[in-house]
Amino acid sequence: MALFSRGKRAADQATTPDSNGSEATETDAAATPTTESPLTGGADGGEASVATPTEDLPTVGISMSSFQGVGAAPAETPAAPSTPAPRPAQATPRTLAPAEAPEAKETVPGLRDNALLRQALAALSDTPAPHDVANVARQLLQGSVFLRVHGDARTLLAEGQDLPLAIATQGDAQFVLVFSGGEPLQASVRADGQTDTSAMGQPVLAVIRHVLDGPFAGMILDHASVPGRVLLPRQLLQRAVDEADPELTVKSILAAPRTEATASEIVAALPTAKLWIAAGKPEGSDAFGIAESRTPEGDRYLEVFSHPLEIVALGRSDSPLPVTAAQLGGALKSDEGISGLLVDPAGPWIRLQRDDLLPVIALAG
Repeated sequence: MALFSRGKRAADQATTPDSNGSEATETDAAATPTTESPLTGGADGGEASVATPTEDLPTVGISMSSFQGVGAAPAETPAAPSTPAPRPAQATPRTLAPAEAPEAKETVPGLRDNALLRQALAALSDTPAPHDVANVARQLLQGSVFLRVHGDARTLLAEGQDLPLAIATQGDAQFVLVFSGGEPLQASVRADGQTDTSAMGQPVLAVIRHVLDGPFAGMILDHASVPGRVLLPRQLLQRAVDEADPELTVKSILAAPRTEATASEIVAALPTAKLWIAAGKPEGSDAFGIAESRTPEGDRYLEVFSHPLEIVALGRSDSPLPVTAAQLGGALKSDEGISGLLVDPAGPWIRLQRDDLLPVIALAG
């Protein structure tokens, strides 16, 4: 049975999302979505699991200390300023990553690939550095991902059964197999030959929380793709969720196609979003400063981040510090030499000009 058969599809077989944004498609028929426990099942590692030999598991030498705790303060901690300090930790012209996300394809009809995650995984080397893994983890935090379901998901859902998710085992540890798109999932099926498989698309935070709520040691992304695969341990996933904005509003807006309203949507999201700035010591100085970027023309932009992983992924020595929109407004109000904000410079990013940020400046009183 071929995976994602493109045979005749009846009108009632079309893949549709449920109220939680979940989607499913199968080898012979599209699954009927459910709003009841869409991620339950697969935890017992029985018939649903895809056993993967230890030597085949991606091993990445990472730890929380490698990421400076994903938001943990450095040994010498600058106190979060009432308004960000004007002295830049980095104030040199930058060559930025692409501002916009690549176009997301539907390699499986009805299921949209996570294009940013696929791009980050494709950039991995055989021995990724910690900031490369952080780059994957930050790009995971938007959109949806694919899960493998062993068996006919439509039948299982109709019968009210749990969906047995594909997992990999390493000793006593279990890892949920997660995929950035249809092609990596098809590669997984070719690798193990278990063609009785369904694909389900789920919002990424729902998947991460399912991993954290279960007995799993983490997740493996695109496990059959070499070298574009990586293991994200439970500790990293926990910290990533703890530090994330619950709605992932800023990241979601930046990952979406740009419109004339994008800048105003970001500005409107800033007062309620979790935000971070990058603190570090400029070369030749013992004092901490706040990172900014300068254009070749000399315009200054204060760097603002939607998650600490966005800072770690830059591979710099800066440490993340939480900041509020009112504090950012105070910095802009007190220093008219700041041209605006550069949000998530590792990309997708956006520059917000002072005129865009008048509502934020007004928060400073």
